[in-house]
Amino acid sequence: MTVRVLVVEDEVRVAEAHASYVGRVPGFEVAGVAHSVADTMRILDAERGRGRPVDLLLLDMNLPDGHGLGLLTGVRGAGHLCDVIAVTAARDTDVVRHAVAQGVVLYLLKPFTFATFRSKLEQYAAYRDHLASSPREVVQDEVDRLLGSLRPTGTTPLPKGMSAETLQDVTSAVRSAAAGLSASEAAAIVGISRVTARRYLEHLAGTGLADRQPRYSGGGGRPEVAYLWR
Repeated sequence: MTVRVLVVEDEVRVAEAHASYVGRVPGFEVAGVAHSVADTMRILDAERGRGRPVDLLLLDMNLPDGHGLGLLTGVRGAGHLCDVIAVTAARDTDVVRHAVAQGVVLYLLKPFTFATFRSKLEQYAAYRDHLASSPREVVQDEVDRLLGSLRPTGTTPLPKGMSAETLQDVTSAVRSAAAGLSASEAAAIVGISRVTARRYLEHLAGTGLADRQPRYSGGGGRPEVAYLWR
């Protein structure tokens, strides 16, 4: 059965991109796009009234007329049982904790690639498939299998030759540098070569986690590139 998705995102271009992504994943269709709390409630009520309730919310946390967590409270209070995937730039651990407590099944941080987005939707689809094939009453192993489909043990593979540990070290260094870091500076902090540091920094920039900015020295000449955490 096709999963009907409501995209909740206040930025029009971003909402259009997310809706386009949904359309590219087999088994999913866009039920609507909402740009505010009020829009979301209106669309959810309308779709339920038509007998075609929304199955899944892709929920941004920062909306012009309220916070996503407040919206989620209203959604549950109105009796809408749709599942929720947070799609947001909100990195505050308190927001993550409250999101999980309010039933958010997956949490996707902006910015992200289509491959990452598709992976989250495929995790959710696997959960629904397992749920549909489960008996009405389940035993412990079946519950573990259901919940495990939302929490796969694998992670998105890194490019060949890159390690998760070094990536974490470079990421921490960039996040701690308010003015950004050059490849040479990152190399000195992490204890790796400049060429290696540059490769990891380019990976962060290529995945949208860091911005490249020219940095000019007082002596003129070509600027070096500084990498600044978004």
